[in-house]
This record gives sequence, structure tokens and C-alpha cells, in this order.
Amino acid sequence: MAVARSESVEEGFKAHVAALTPQARRDELDSPVRQGTGLTARQAIALFEAQLDSRAADLLARDLKKDNRSFYTIGSSGHEGNAAVAAACRPTDPAFLHYRSGGFFLARAQQVPGAHGPLDIALGVVASADEPIAGGRHKVFGSVPLHIPPQTSTIASQLPKAVGCAMSIERRARRLGIKDDRIVIVSFGDASSNHSTAAGAIHAAGWAAFQNVPVPVLFVCEDNGIGISVRTPEGWVGAAYGHRAGLKYFHGDGLDLPDAYDAATEAANWVREHRRPAFLHLRTVRLMGHAGSDVEQTYRTLDEIQATEALDPLRSTATLLVEHGWMTPDEVLALYDDTRARHAALGAEAMRRPQLTTREQVMRPLFFHDADAVAHAIPRVPDDVRQAQIGELAEASDRPRHLALQINRTLADLLTAVPEMVLFGEDVARKGGVYNVTSELTKRFGVGRVFNTLLDEQTILGLAIGAAQAGLLPFPEIQYLAYLIHAIDQLRGEAGSLQFFSNGQYSNGMVVRLAGLAYQKGFGGHFHNDHGIAAIREIPGVLFGIAARGDDAARMLRTMAGAARACGRVCVSVEPIALYMTKDLHVDGDGGWLTLYPPPGDSMPIGEVGVYGVGADLTIATYANGLWMSLRVAKRLADEGIAVRVIDLRWMVPLPLDALAEHVRDTGRLLVVDECRASSGIASEVAAGISDRVPGARIRRLTAPDSYVPLGPAANLVLVSEDEITAAVRAVLELP
Repeated sequence: MAVARSESVEEGFKAHVAALTPQARRDELDSPVRQGTGLTARQAIALFEAQLDSRAADLLARDLKKDNRSFYTIGSSGHEGNAAVAAACRPTDPAFLHYRSGGFFLARAQQVPGAHGPLDIALGVVASADEPIAGGRHKVFGSVPLHIPPQTSTIASQLPKAVGCAMSIERRARRLGIKDDRIVIVSFGDASSNHSTAAGAIHAAGWAAFQNVPVPVLFVCEDNGIGISVRTPEGWVGAAYGHRAGLKYFHGDGLDLPDAYDAATEAANWVREHRRPAFLHLRTVRLMGHAGSDVEQTYRTLDEIQATEALDPLRSTATLLVEHGWMTPDEVLALYDDTRARHAALGAEAMRRPQLTTREQVMRPLFFHDADAVAHAIPRVPDDVRQAQIGELAEASDRPRHLALQINRTLADLLTAVPEMVLFGEDVARKGGVYNVTSELTKRFGVGRVFNTLLDEQTILGLAIGAAQAGLLPFPEIQYLAYLIHAIDQLRGEAGSLQFFSNGQYSNGMVVRLAGLAYQKGFGGHFHNDHGIAAIREIPGVLFGIAARGDDAARMLRTMAGAARACGRVCVSVEPIALYMTKDLHVDGDGGWLTLYPPPGDSMPIGEVGVYGVGADLTIATYANGLWMSLRVAKRLADEGIAVRVIDLRWMVPLPLDALAEHVRDTGRLLVVDECRASSGIASEVAAGISDRVPGARIRRLTAPDSYVPLGPAANLVLVSEDEITAAVRAVLELP
């Protein structure tokens, strides 16, 4: 029969303490708590209070859950030794915490005047709108004053951005000409250490350190030997991470507070001095199961559970303090009871606090946008300064140029105007990218600002998140649209969610550039000719655009840079590969796809569409390669007397439906030409949105089928073609 293990753990702790023998009182609190340790008695007592707070917070969540008054019962019981890691670090060291690092959170709260760690946790578990970090949106460990950005940390997803933050601390300090010896702490479980996200982040840190790139990050693996019900082989974590290139290994016993403190102090000091990554392997246990709903007895024997409970770190710390004369058993029990009573009162207070009651309240942090701030976020740089940095001013030339070059010029201008901007990705530096879009930028701005990364999309986006949180403006490049799927959680689960889970207090504004979409000739396969954008479009709060022409790309990138810098928006720009070098539109040599460079300051308001023609017979709504094809079709149809108006949507999120609706009202007919797969593009949403806005309009969709793109000429069999666009126009107009 299942037993309430929370009661067993509590009763076991009290019985253990009651059986301890009081020792002669010692009052020299600044002495070591025991011989041979750097932890003083005063520190040990304070950390014990943090450990008790963490345990009481766990028990409170379970007590409230009995009456369905709490919504989160994953606790830190058995991991309270991580409080020692907080004591070994500074309260200004950024910390990306595992969901079992409650001891760390509460110990750090002790270090910062005015912090109310226990109340913050209570407010979180009852989902109160007064909870100071997430505002009732989730229970997370996070606090701006404590320098703890919130994480859900379910699959080590916090590790890549912690590495990025560590690397960016050094880059930002060099840019500002200051000394910044902060380190970054990131904690995670032994089960998470097996995830590819963790392995990739730790590998990336070692890879960078191996090349003498500063990466002051302390990885803290809280090893309790089990992930939900799956056991971690004994000795595995030490074997896997104890001898890694570029990674210093330390071990501490989280069940023995002085040992944990000494190991954490040695590790943190080493990272701070050497500016290199280290791995602190902290022994812990997991008490009371994975969460309140987890019945441990289904996969562990009662003997195993009881043996684990006997290792309770609170028992260990109480024994330490009593046997060395710093506290009596009665004092320990009184402190425990007082802590439990205080948390019960905090729970009652939390239940009196308001909760989120409207959709607008919930979603407010997602779509923060100040158009005026965005328009002024990128400073105007005097022309002589620009010329000294990038050479001839692009707008001074009357020679139109292709998309790839105009993007390059825009990036150069942005790098000149925004000192904290950094651009990075695979092959973007000396090579200039696969398509030469970033050519010469490293030469002009240096490897500190335009640099290559290792081949790992999770690391690239994690670096971007951490860089933004460290005060930089990152422009990461993912080499191909299909490669984004390797790292989509870094964009969706981490970058996109930070403002939501911090109630707008934290942000990681960035502009992610991806080469993508189909129609490359003589080259292909589904990875290089991918046309699926659904994974980007479903991210709440993302700003996502696709510019087809060079002038539009310049203006759009400036808006995105401004939105990232002023509003912390996560922005994604997909650049159509097939149009990078395109020069002509209707006939060879017409130069119809070349554009002049718009001068700095000319940006594209969100929701602005491109309008081609004033035709009254039909509106075509499209984007990217679809725009190029539709304009060609429109010209041929004009020769037949069919007047088509072509609208370049440009913005994928948010879709500019109101702007499009004005044109559909004029023509009464709409053809949506969506080059992406039917289940992955925008055609259905555009059609539905216009149907709502323009009742009675005749609407038709044209999309690619739900197929991967094959190699060679067969690709044309699964891509939207000009002939199909022509036929669809005729169908909407009911022409033969």
C-alpha cells in the first residue's frame, strides 16, 4: 500500500534529531563548524535555515495540494546541500537553476537584503499574480535582484544559454573596457546530464576553453541517482565528465554540508580565477518521489526508499550542529517547527493574494512592443564614421544590387551603429557564410564581434540567449531553415518564453537569421530546400518576417534590430536562398529584382505590406519566391487584360491581415500563393482571417503539397509553379 512519504520523511527527521545527544555549548561562531573545513559555524547555521526553508516549502506545496490549492509539487527535498553552492558564490553571479535547486535559491535570498524567498515560492506554487518573477504563469526559481533568470529546466535546456552568458560576460567587459569577474552557475540533474542538450553545452564550453576562449561557467550536476523512475548507473556521471578536455572536475558530497561547501568554494574560485568551465559533481538524494503525483513504491522497494530517507541531508546538518556543540536537539526541533509554522502562514497569505483572471493579463508579457522606441532604437551614425568603418556608402551608389549584398550592407551598418551587436554562426566569419552574405564583416569588425561557432545549432541559439541576457544584441545565423529543428526548443522553450515566465522583467532580444525556402536550382534535397515555417510561427510572441527583395530586407532587419534592442523581442528573419543572387524578374538582363540600398533610418513598420499594381480584378497575397513568381504571372495576365494586384505580406508573425483586407475589399477576390507545404505555411490562416474581415470575398489557396523536396528536377513536381498560379487565378475569376 502506498505511504505518504512526506510524513515519513518529516517524522524520520524529528526522531533522528530527538535521539541526538547534546554537547557542550560552543559560542565562537566564526570558527570552522568542524575541523578541516572552511565553513564557519555561523555560515552553517544560516545554510541550515535555508535548507529548512527549502524543505518546508516542499511540504507546504504538498499540504496545499491535498485541497487542490497548489499546482506544483516537484520539490528539492534531498537536494538541500545545493545551498552550499550559493554560499560559495557571489549573489551577483548569474545562476540558471534546476527545478530542485531550492536550497540554492533560498540561500541566495539570505545574501540579498529585502529578498523574500520563502514567500516567493509560496506565491509560485499557488499561481498567484503577486509572485514576483512569473506573476502566476508558472512556478519557477527566478529573481531579478538575485540574478536568477527563470528556467523551466526540464531537459537541461538552461545549459546552452548559461554557456552563452558566460562567454558573453567576457566579450561585454572587453567592449566596455571594464573588469568583470563574475561567473555563471548552472545546475541540473544526473538524468539531464545524459540529454543531448546538456552534452552539447558542456562540450561547447570545453571546445571554446580548449582554444583559450574565456568561458567562466560552473556546471553543477545534482546527482540523486534517478530520473523519475530510471536509475543512473553508479559512477556514470563521474566517468562521463571526470576527464573531459577543457573541463575541470570537482566532486562534493551534498549530504555533508561542509564537504559540499568546500568543494563548491574550490570549484567556484577556480572558475573565477581561470575563466574556464568546471564541473561540480554534487552527491544528493531524492526524497518523496519525483513529484507529489509520483508513487515511488511502484518502482522502488520500501527498503530502498527508507534507506534513501536515512540519508536526508537535513539529518546530516542537524547532526553536525548538535555533535559539535553549535545547537541542541531541542533548538533544532524548535527551529524546524517554527519554520514549518512560518511557511504555513506564508501559504495562507499566498492564498489570499490575487490570481490571473483575464486572457490579457496572462499574455501581456508576450507582445510588448513600443513602435516609437523601436523606430529610435538604432542610432544614426554620422556618414564619415560609417565610411571609415565600412567604406563607400551604399546609398550613395545609383547601382541597384541583389538581396544578399543588401543584407550584407545592412548588417555592416547595424554593427557600426550598435556596439553591443555580435554576429555568429557556422562559417559566417572568414568564409562569409555559405552564400557569402556575411562576407568581409569579420575583417571590418573583428573576431570579437563576427565569429564562427562550432557545428551545433543548440549551442548557437543558446549562445544568443545568454549573450542577450548579458547585455549584447545577438544576430545568430542558422545555416539552413531545416537545421533549426535540431534546436527548436532553444527558440521556443527558452528564448521565446523568457519574457512570459519573467513577466517582462527579463528578455533576450535577438535577431535569428536563417537561409531557407526552396527553388534552388542545381542543388537541393530537403535539408537545403526546406519550406516548412510552422515551427517558427507557433512560438508565442515571436516577430517573424521574410523579405524577398534587397531594399525590403534592409528595412525589415532594421526594424527587427530595433525591436530586439528596445523591446527584447525574439525576431526571426528567413532569407529566401533562391533569391539571394537573383537579378532579373521578367526577362534575362532586365535587372528587375535588383534594388537600391535604403539609407539608414528607413525601416519597415510591422504590418506594412508591399503593393504591386492597382489591378481591380484580383488580389494575390504572397511572399518570398511566391512574390517573384506572382509578379511574373501578373505581367503575363495583364497582356490578356486581366488586372491583378500583388501584395507581398512580408510579415509572417503577426500576419498583416488588416492591411491585406483593404486590398481584398477593392477587388472582392483573393488568391493566397503560399510556397510552403500545405500544413506548414500561412495560406489557411490568411484565408480564414480575410474571410472574417471581408465577408463574401471569393478566396482560393494555392500551396505546395505535404512532401519533402527531392533532389534535382523532381523538386519542381512538389513546388508551386507559375503555371499553377496562372490556373488558380483563372479559377478564382471563373475564366477558362
